[in-house]
Amino acid sequence: MQTIRLRVNDSIFQPLMWFLKRFGKNEIEVINENEEYLSVQEYLKKELEDIENGTADFVSFNEFDQELETTIRKYED
Repeated sequence: MQTIRLRVNDSIFQPLMWFLKRFGKNEIEVINENEEYLSVQEYLKKELEDIENGTADFVSFNEFDQELETTIRKYED
């Protein structure tokens, strides 16, 4: 599946949305760029930049496993 991003004039927004809704969910999914979506995008962009710049903090599998076990124990029962 491909993703496109459009900037649409207000005058054609409603007719365009009407047209897009004619397709099934498995054919077209409208993704609204709300504040949460944009926030996640910005976070992921920064994480990628940190990795590419070599400034990202990584943990070993064992450290991850220990942290996961601690979290699970905290919320069990």
